[in-house]
Amino acid sequence: MKKIREAVVAVGVALAFLAIPFIQGGALGAEELKWVGCGISKKAFMGPLAAAYEKTTGVKIKLEGGGATRGIVDVVEGKADMGGTCRHVLPRQEERGVKLIPVGWDALVVLVHPSNTVKNLSLDQLKDIYTGKITNWKQVGGADRKVLVVARSGKISGVGRMFRELVFKNPEQEFTPAAKIVEESAGVEQEVEKDQGAIAVSGVSSAQKRAVKLVQVNGKAPTNENIKDGSYLLYRPLYLVVRQQASDEVGKFVAFALSDAGQAVISGEGTVNLKAGSRLWALYSQQMKEAGVTPGSF
Repeated sequence: MKKIREAVVAVGVALAFLAIPFIQGGALGAEELKWVGCGISKKAFMGPLAAAYEKTTGVKIKLEGGGATRGIVDVVEGKADMGGTCRHVLPRQEERGVKLIPVGWDALVVLVHPSNTVKNLSLDQLKDIYTGKITNWKQVGGADRKVLVVARSGKISGVGRMFRELVFKNPEQEFTPAAKIVEESAGVEQEVEKDQGAIAVSGVSSAQKRAVKLVQVNGKAPTNENIKDGSYLLYRPLYLVVRQQASDEVGKFVAFALSDAGQAVISGEGTVNLKAGSRLWALYSQQMKEAGVTPGSF
């Protein structure tokens, strides 16, 4: 019965995608499509997924980062054929007119330097670190070393927004003024690689490819099994972003990403694919409700 339910969910996602109207023209017959946005998706699986699609069709996918917000806004403005985002759309003019297509599941993970001896943090400890109440690692069982919080700039980045919603249930939450602010997720991860006192939050799909240590949260490690069954609490979907009326060529790429072949590429790169994470939707919807997120935006 469980496998049947998972299959039904997977089919439902595919059918929802097929409901998107596609239009002639634009990228139709194009030899290259442009994808921009979420640095976590880019590092995690977009390279191999684009390569597999090019091998199959001859159509090249040009990849540019820039973050989840760019992945939405550039598609709205027609600067990119499609994008990637690791957060839902926000109720603002710059993000209207797009459709989010889930292609896999990510989890927010807590990164520290490999030399850090701390193995686990509770959600309350994590909150206290990010609000400046905990400032030394010895306060949570680590070495006598100052904590350096490394965070993305702004409050609407994919990581920044989802961390505030999933942990604080408050999208406007302020972090400690002592935090080091970095522009992109890649830079956040790189800071942790080189600073022994650093702590940051990023996506597991990219962080697991860095020379960092991933800390347990509430006693649960961000393994694929713990993400899939929801016992690791900080999970979120990864999306492709397309226009409400996408071109045929964009539609073909999205269909490939949702196909068995595309989903195998995604899972092969260590990301939880749609079938494996099918039971998370109900749990995630409840988390978004608790954070005050408008239904239909994710």
